[in-house]
Amino acid sequence: MVIGAPRSGTNILRDVLCKFDGVATWPCDEVNYLWRHGNVRYPSDEIPAECATSAVQAYMQKQFDWVAKRYQAHTVVEKTCANSLRVPFVDGAVPEAKYVYIHRDGIDTTGSAKLRWQAKLDIPYLLEKVRFVPLTDLPYYGTRYLWSRAYRLFSREKRLAFWGPALDDMPELLERYSLNEVCALQWQRCVENAERAFAEMPQDKVIRVRYEDFVRDPREELSRIVDFLGLEVPADAIREAVSSVSSKSIGKGRASLEEAEVTRLESLVGETLDRYGYRA
Repeated sequence: MVIGAPRSGTNILRDVLCKFDGVATWPCDEVNYLWRHGNVRYPSDEIPAECATSAVQAYMQKQFDWVAKRYQAHTVVEKTCANSLRVPFVDGAVPEAKYVYIHRDGIDTTGSAKLRWQAKLDIPYLLEKVRFVPLTDLPYYGTRYLWSRAYRLFSREKRLAFWGPALDDMPELLERYSLNEVCALQWQRCVENAERAFAEMPQDKVIRVRYEDFVRDPREELSRIVDFLGLEVPADAIREAVSSVSSKSIGKGRASLEEAEVTRLESLVGETLDRYGYRA
């Protein structure tokens, strides 16, 4: 299970792992719809552990088995970013999971995440994800999606009504803070929730990866991850898997923000930035 806040490198890490024989994932970006099945009306993505009922566990096992069978995989990788808010729930739903926790500079992710809040309609991307919406949940998500798109038409910030991991107090945050600040707070809640969960978990179930280290030295970092997962992968396969990994995005999100905005965001989430060594 790849765990990380939005725009933290979860996509590239999943894609690199899935280049190996016997490793596969779903044919879409994320499967938050599957994770929320059985708790579809829970008001946020911070779903508590007790909601991972036996029915939820059986349902998720069926979904992982589908991927393994369809792609003849011995290892299934999943990277829904909202899972960073609810690791104990995920662990209850998929008890045998191992975790690759990737984290990135929260100011860098903020500059990138804001673009997703303001993104235009991407029909091919939407259709890929709709395939994995449980039929009984489709009316609920259809209504929410239409509302979010309609909201963008009239929003002063030209943003969607919601995007990314839904925090418990998201409506209040959107009222109180600017969009950049909300993105920073999303990052903070994701990494804080994940770190708190992993601190209480057997350490042989989780490996921590710094995004900046991964893109600067992908061969070394991927070798470390492969060893942790117990995969037998030749050195040349690792080299080929990371051949297109680039460090050019480091600092790109920060550079898109004014200096005063960076200062304001660092004051807002500075304690978490310091914990991970990201304060400028």
